[in-house]
Amino acid sequence: MSSEVSQPVFQIQTVYLKDMSLEQPHSPAIFLEKKMPELEVSLNVGFESLAETTFESTVTITVTAKIGDKTAYLVEGKQAGIFEISGFPKEAMDQVLAITCPTIVYPYLRANIADMILRAGFPPAHLAEINFEAYYRDRIQQKAQKQEAEAQTDTANVPH
Repeated sequence: MSSEVSQPVFQIQTVYLKDMSLEQPHSPAIFLEKKMPELEVSLNVGFESLAETTFESTVTITVTAKIGDKTAYLVEGKQAGIFEISGFPKEAMDQVLAITCPTIVYPYLRANIADMILRAGFPPAHLAEINFEAYYRDRIQQKAQKQEAEAQTDTANVPH
């Protein structure tokens, strides 16, 4: 007897730059400043289903560089990838979409943002590696804590 077991499928269809913007609100005067800008970096990860087994994964990074209270530049980039994914159990599928896909997409975004900052005339900014597994676990924990807090609030508002 032969029983066919469907093997999980994971294939990269394409990786592409979906959006990129640069603002330099205090140019050209900001170039006369002698201090190095302080960087603030924010991250957002998302995905959506395009077809039954086709998904788009996105990583968005916003880098805001300030010198004192002046914004030297603001760069926002969104890198995306289209992946064919099937044959994974639900929990594993969530992890593939939230960890594996962004891990593949992020290095492209990191390079594009570094290139944009350099081309804008500023010193290179090298974004740190991101542990998307830790990021995923933190988001799951925050969501659970929020649900727990809401449940406690709901029971506190029930008339006795």
